[in-house]
Amino acid sequence: MKRASSWTGIRIIAAREIGAAVDSGIAFVFAIAFGLLANSIFMNEFFLAGTVDMGGYFRLLPLLLAFFLPAITMRTWAEERKTRTIETLLTLPIRPAQAVLGKFLAGLAVYALFLATSLPIPVMLVVLGDPEPGTILGGYLALGLFGALFLAFGNFLSALSKDQITAFVTATLFGFALVLLGNEDVVGILDGLVPGVFLGTFLYENVSVMPHYDAISRGALELPALAYFACSSALFLWTSSLALERIRD
Repeated sequence: MKRASSWTGIRIIAAREIGAAVDSGIAFVFAIAFGLLANSIFMNEFFLAGTVDMGGYFRLLPLLLAFFLPAITMRTWAEERKTRTIETLLTLPIRPAQAVLGKFLAGLAVYALFLATSLPIPVMLVVLGDPEPGTILGGYLALGLFGALFLAFGNFLSALSKDQITAFVTATLFGFALVLLGNEDVVGILDGLVPGVFLGTFLYENVSVMPHYDAISRGALELPALAYFACSSALFLWTSSLALERIRD
């Protein structure tokens, strides 16, 4: 069979995945649950602090997303492998890389629905005061890059798993590790385990997502932070393609 063009193959897979998420209602259920939880936590902090900014919202989201984003990716490939539909998919005239990118874009579409639940917050802040637009835009850009990275490694771990629960647990643990390695207390504990080695500081500077997320969320478009997200996401998408190539062979 003639292979589909790159964009056509990606679009077909993305449309298939988005349709499945919408038809099953999974996208809306998770988006509503996420929105209610995140917005409730923010509103509680907002009324206590009384400041007209979204800094608190952007600070609380990484830990929540480390739990919710694996729920988007857990069935991406694990369910295909369990039901053996992956064998049919990989026999179609579509390259594994096209399938990976299609599912990745579908995940981003669902994630956009998650973030859309927060739109009442900036609207409320504009009505109540004069928030800094650059900080808000920087925060949403940081969330977008953060989500793309977590969806990318979630796809990879799902491609290695044969059931959704395994894919969810491994992606959640990996995501929490990337976030918690940016916590000062965790860094201090790890540094204290082996004095002089500064393991916690090394992991914070070279592995954790948080210093890069924090920099962009403050409105600083630093090249190292952008490169971290771009290169890491691309790496996991590429390794996902390699994993599917091995399954097909």
